[in-house]
Amino acid sequence: MVYLDYAATSPLLHEAIKAMREAEQRFFANASALHTPGHLSLNKIEETRELLAQLINAEPDEIIFTSGASESNNTVIRTFEGHKIITSPLEHHSIIETAKALGGKKTPALYSYMLANNEIGEFLPIKDIVKKARKEGGFVHSDLTQVLGKLPIDVKALDLDYATFSAHKIGGPIGVGALYVRNGVPFKPLIIGGNQEKKRRGTTYNTVGIIGFGAALKYVAEHKTWEIYDTKIRTLRDELARRILKEIPGSSLNTDLKNSLPNILNASFEAAEGESIQLYLDAEGIIVSTGSACASGDIKPSHVLMAKTGDAEVAHSSIRFSFGLGNTKEDIDKVMEVLPGVIDRLQKISTLERKKK
Repeated sequence: MVYLDYAATSPLLHEAIKAMREAEQRFFANASALHTPGHLSLNKIEETRELLAQLINAEPDEIIFTSGASESNNTVIRTFEGHKIITSPLEHHSIIETAKALGGKKTPALYSYMLANNEIGEFLPIKDIVKKARKEGGFVHSDLTQVLGKLPIDVKALDLDYATFSAHKIGGPIGVGALYVRNGVPFKPLIIGGNQEKKRRGTTYNTVGIIGFGAALKYVAEHKTWEIYDTKIRTLRDELARRILKEIPGSSLNTDLKNSLPNILNASFEAAEGESIQLYLDAEGIIVSTGSACASGDIKPSHVLMAKTGDAEVAHSSIRFSFGLGNTKEDIDKVMEVLPGVIDRLQKISTLERKKK
């Protein structure tokens, strides 16, 4: 199998699997309990908190564990319920939909802009957003879900008030995430009814999951994975982009290769429907996605590509190839053995006409 859907989720690292298996045997006790097994569980949780804090240049008490990025995003937006919430059309649905539902006119405003988009990989002008927010006395949140492990992160240098992270994008388990909350900024708990996380997020700790997150964070830090992404993975991504444009008529890129994460490539293929491309590739053991996995099952074109191109045909004919540490040059060769034939087949039976150059 050629797996090119790392932006949706990454395979569990061996280190994370090993750590969670050990946790199931040794650190199963409720981390809020006063007995010794509870303290042992809590100590492992605090190790993960310390690891993430060090990796992003934050204080450990500025890290809150959550069930994932969507919960983290919702928590920040709900903190500013009734306030002006300013965001971009490229954000994840957990930002856009929550902002629509809860935004108002009160100030100070919250600016929520991801550093890099999950569908096309492109960077947003976060420095400019921070400057604008500070000038207006507002606060800044950034969804860094896709960035963790791919780029060095310094929340202080970025001057962020809030930042979102998710374990399963870096080889940790699904169902665990984190929220950075700068000390002293507004905060309203999303889940009330427990003393966990200093009363900032009630519910029993997902100790095993958090320990798996910690193992993935340790791997990222020790291997400096952002350097691997900037060299090996970027080379693979750019080679696939080059070959698609050269070998497949009617192809185009939706990702700006010079202004994007090194592991995401979004391409469109004239007169070929994205879901059909995905299914044909899947039958050949090549795993890709049609934009954001969180929107799968939605027949509407990608809101990100519609915001970027304004062209529904381009959006409907798009495929996202997203790379991870396990990919090789052989994966690119396999894709290009299959993809041109798939596109040609679909274009021949399509009711849409190819645009003439």
